[in-house]
Amino acid sequence: MYSLHEGSGLLALLVLAGLQIAAEGRGAPLCRPGFSEDAYKVVVPDITEKGQPLFNVRFVSCGRGGLVRFECSNPSDFRIEADGVVYAARTLQHPVSPLQIQARDTTTQQQWVTQVTLTSSGQQFQEGAVPPVMSEDLKEITFPSRNADSQLKRMKRDWVIPPINVPENSRGPFPQELVRIRSDHDKNRSLRYSVTGPGADQPPTGIFTIDPISGELSVNKPLDREHIPNFHLRAHAVDLNGNQVENPIDIVINVIDMNDNRPEFTHQIWNGTVPEGSKPGTFVMTVTSVDKDDPKTANGMLRYKILSQNPESPTSNMFTINNKTGGIITVAAGLDREKVPQYTLIIQATDMEGNPMYGLSNTATAVIRVTDINDNPPEFTAETFFGEVHENRVNVIVANLTVTDKDQPNTPAWNAVYKITGGDPTGRFSVPTDPTTNEGLVTVVKPIDYEISRTYVLTVEARNEVPLARGIHSPRQSTATVSIRVIDVNESPYFEPNPKLIKLEEGMMPESTLTTFTAQDPDRFMQQSIRYSKLSDPANWLRIDPNTGRITTIAILDRESPFVKNSLYNATFLASDNGVPSASGTGTLQIYLLDINDNAPKVFPQEAEVCEKPEPNAINITALDGDLNPNAGPFAFELAHRPLDVRRNWTITRVSGDYAQVSLKIGFLESGIYEIPIIITDSGNLPMSNTSYLRIKVCQCDVHGDCTDQQHIMAAGLGTGAIISILLCIIILLILVLMFVVWMKRRDKERQAKQLLIDPEDDVRDNILKYDEEGGGEEDQDYDLSQLQQPDTIEPDAIKPVGIRRLDERPLHPEPQYPMRSAAPHPGDIGDFINEGLKAADNDPTAPPYDSLLVFDYEGSGSTAGSLSSLNSSSSGGDQDYDYLNDWGPRFRKLADMYGGSDD
Repeated sequence: MYSLHEGSGLLALLVLAGLQIAAEGRGAPLCRPGFSEDAYKVVVPDITEKGQPLFNVRFVSCGRGGLVRFECSNPSDFRIEADGVVYAARTLQHPVSPLQIQARDTTTQQQWVTQVTLTSSGQQFQEGAVPPVMSEDLKEITFPSRNADSQLKRMKRDWVIPPINVPENSRGPFPQELVRIRSDHDKNRSLRYSVTGPGADQPPTGIFTIDPISGELSVNKPLDREHIPNFHLRAHAVDLNGNQVENPIDIVINVIDMNDNRPEFTHQIWNGTVPEGSKPGTFVMTVTSVDKDDPKTANGMLRYKILSQNPESPTSNMFTINNKTGGIITVAAGLDREKVPQYTLIIQATDMEGNPMYGLSNTATAVIRVTDINDNPPEFTAETFFGEVHENRVNVIVANLTVTDKDQPNTPAWNAVYKITGGDPTGRFSVPTDPTTNEGLVTVVKPIDYEISRTYVLTVEARNEVPLARGIHSPRQSTATVSIRVIDVNESPYFEPNPKLIKLEEGMMPESTLTTFTAQDPDRFMQQSIRYSKLSDPANWLRIDPNTGRITTIAILDRESPFVKNSLYNATFLASDNGVPSASGTGTLQIYLLDINDNAPKVFPQEAEVCEKPEPNAINITALDGDLNPNAGPFAFELAHRPLDVRRNWTITRVSGDYAQVSLKIGFLESGIYEIPIIITDSGNLPMSNTSYLRIKVCQCDVHGDCTDQQHIMAAGLGTGAIISILLCIIILLILVLMFVVWMKRRDKERQAKQLLIDPEDDVRDNILKYDEEGGGEEDQDYDLSQLQQPDTIEPDAIKPVGIRRLDERPLHPEPQYPMRSAAPHPGDIGDFINEGLKAADNDPTAPPYDSLLVFDYEGSGSTAGSLSSLNSSSSGGDQDYDYLNDWGPRFRKLADMYGGSDD
């Protein structure tokens, strides 16, 4: 670390521009080359390290640039760079000896010399900062004079002041005087000086201040070039009244860069690729870094280099880097992905143009992946592969071919493609690639016949999806032999030809031999027999001999059969061998039946209509014949001779070979249906005739010639059978309605008969009725007449039935309490009363057996006594089912007939 002494010469060096301005204001030349000072005084540390910057001398080159070279009088202790910075050449203690700096123009050999006096100081300077050069006096910047006789009437602002250079990161002490601003008018009167602009009275404020009386401009804090590289200030001079006495002058303060920033790589890890086998000089990638220091100076000029390479194979210098651009290229051959798939480089960037002594450095990592090329052909793992396949099998894998490839898996340089180069002239095999294992799958794509070839020997070549790299050739291991054995199987017999066509005349009689339809067995090396059977014979016309295959008829062959289509009849037969397992094949026999005249013609249409007085009255007819020409038309039409009225009332006229007209011969014929016999003869070699009937309906017609009567049943397509069916349905419906009415009347009768045994006009409520009863003995004489009042008002679901006790029952437990019945009048029903009592007796576990007689007392519906039955009485018994009364014995059959009678 260095520290600057107060009043050091470095501050004077930074205001050399002010001296130049003062000289130019006095009429000096605009630019004179030479050192800014003839003598410098420099304060240096007591102990200086080798390579440590000590001070800087400024040389005004006036455009000579790099033509000026500096030399030091003591090169063993000091060295000077082209930018004027002096460094310690070795470690020094108390460097106090005088030093002479010489500048020489290499073109004109002109020389300039300055003297530097070194003074030791106990104060230390900041590392990386250049100590200031101290001048003897603070330089001045004078306002340009304004003469009274000047023709310029306005304020001048084009006075160019050389910029003031201030180093960044100065340690002070602050404030540090930079320059003195003075006006010539201060000799006559007192003036006040001020500066304005960013860094003075504008943000960031307070960096620069000026003494208003002396005009000394000072900096108050360290500057950072990376934050603000320069400041633009304006100096003002006014009198005590605030009147401007000078035109404002512009002052530019440049912040001199110091090497206080390390290079920074834009990425800490760089990824690049290079194909294996690349030639030297192949570009790989570019790494870049940035330095916040001034790139126009050595502080920001970076240089790159490779510090290390891992692995160091095949050499330690496989790559090099352009020290200025950061581009990485290959410098040696031998990149092999299969040996070294990846390299890791440590890249260093150093500023100060790569000076290792005083430049700042940083590092990054470059990862270079070696990409694969097809420099390794696939090689079979064996010279010969074996497989077997059953004959006639297709789309089956018979052998797996395995290969090895050193290239990167699952890439076009690794994926294998197989090709059959020999042994398969008919193309019965193919070798697709398994995408997962990269194996070759020898597959049968066409059926193989054992009887033709029992073995196949294939030659298969393996290649990659992409061609091999230049200079790489396929080895012998890229070709292999595949031996395939064919296994014999029992094959199905086959008919030849299939289908087989024969032509016959229809009408062939049964037991006629048609042909012999035999099959062949492809298994020549197996001794097998074939048997035949019929598989399909739609009309059941044929029979086949199971041993010889001879086909005979068992019925007459009829071309007009519905099983014959376009004169062609198809029958299918089965041939089976006796192999294990048995195999069978089918064959089709096609019989083309030639037509003979075996069908008589028929009239068409068979029904027609004419008017009683038709105008015209002709009916067009033709004939239908199942035979083909010439056994069909043209036809001959004539009316039959009987009955006699046919020819008297009708006439037939031939229109063409196939058509004729039937018309009324008389002027009027009574309405009705007439059947006209017509004799039709075809044109066969042996003609056939047939008498068919034309049914003609004669009807009354309107002016349009349409029938006006209601006899359209025939025309509507309703025959006699349909009419009879409709009438039967109507009759059955009427009978069902009649039966329903009779049943309803009988049911009303039964309801009337089921009224109570008492007269409905008699009101027996409030009366005690005595019913004769049999049986029971003395046990039945214990009557509780209070319970006989109004029995049908008790709630059957709310009261437990066991509360009702018969008189012939001996009580085994206390009698239950019955609810009082309503005294309101209520119609009673003796049937319901008895039914309730019966149900109570059936549900009572203490009741006597069925042979005991039960006594039911009924006093009318108005009684207040409880009911003896759990069944409510109703005015009608129609809703109750009393059929169970038949089970009570002969005494209750009358009641069963009255109340439980069925509907019939």
